[in-house]
Amino acid sequence: MKRRSLLEALALSPLVFGAPRLYAAPAAQAKLLVVFMRGGYDCANLLVPVSSSFYYESRPNIAVARSDPSGQNQNPNAALTLDANWGLHPALRDSIYPLFQKGQVAFVPFAGTDDLSRSHFETQDSIELGQGENTSRDFRSGFLNRLVTVLQREGRQASPMSFTDRMPIVFQGGADVPNMALKSVGKPGVDERQGKIIAAMYGKTALAAPVTEGFGVRDEVMREVQDEMDQASRNALSAKGFEAEARRIAHLMREKFNVGFVDVGGWDTHVGEGGATGYLANRFDELGRGLAGFADEMGSDWNNTVVIVVSEFGRTFRENGNRGTDHGHGSVYWVLGGAIRGGRILGNQVKVEQATLFQNRDFPVLNEYRGLLAGLFGRVYGLDKSRLAEVFPGAQARDIGLV
Repeated sequence: MKRRSLLEALALSPLVFGAPRLYAAPAAQAKLLVVFMRGGYDCANLLVPVSSSFYYESRPNIAVARSDPSGQNQNPNAALTLDANWGLHPALRDSIYPLFQKGQVAFVPFAGTDDLSRSHFETQDSIELGQGENTSRDFRSGFLNRLVTVLQREGRQASPMSFTDRMPIVFQGGADVPNMALKSVGKPGVDERQGKIIAAMYGKTALAAPVTEGFGVRDEVMREVQDEMDQASRNALSAKGFEAEARRIAHLMREKFNVGFVDVGGWDTHVGEGGATGYLANRFDELGRGLAGFADEMGSDWNNTVVIVVSEFGRTFRENGNRGTDHGHGSVYWVLGGAIRGGRILGNQVKVEQATLFQNRDFPVLNEYRGLLAGLFGRVYGLDKSRLAEVFPGAQARDIGLV
């Protein structure tokens, strides 16, 4: 028996299918944001396997303490109680944990891609392309662009935006997608004077219309974001870090865009990762506050919104000699939204012990991401098998009851 088949046979939690029902938001109103944690974050310290003695043996310096069995969560350095097997990193106590308790956050452990390179760039490319491991790669076709193309072709409302410095692979393709990084919104790379010079250069060429349109989108985004920044100037926290950027993204997605992408770096924790406190804890705190701020800023539109948080891979289950972790395999995906059937840990799972590690070092991948996202998109947008096959060719859509 192949190891993958053995691991699936050992699954403690089989595929969970939600009761048939329509997504709470009409497809025309649905909003989607994909957040990419670049660097391969340590998911075992995010979703802590508190029932696993092997976890504590493997991480003598960076493990997060077991949850309070009473569920009171009074120890500030202990994992927050999710269920009998899993706890949440305490840095997310005031941001993600309340959303989980409201049923607006779900976690999918043992998730990821079949790419075994353990290379940041190789695996990031694999995920953003969404084309599968047994096909030649077409870097001109990312899965979010294909989703937008399918929706627009059917007359659905699909207004994409990449909140990044450069156009990411996930949005490469035939559909037009603007991009702008909001973290430096006050310092545009091209000012108004330079924009006029560039527009004049192309004024009598075939590129005149695209150039003019591009600057028009930029100017509109700048105006809307500046209004939001002025309104939020009384709150110091919203002017710093990812929370400020996430709130700006929410403002724009509430008013104009409904398919978005943003990436957050700094997750490559080879050295000095920390446990309940330290470098990784600070990163979780920043990301958590940003996502909670996004939810708050979306207002009533949060009920029509799905946020998917992914990373290229997890990290080695055992800590290394530098009190960090190295490149791994299986990860934990987050799914958030007002209509999410959350407050649960979903997908295929195995008991966390040495015998179930992939290659005796990493979390296995039991929930392949293309099938996972295809199932989710099918529910959110009402796409049939043929349409989902255009977004994720060759993938088998899996509905695990997220919505």
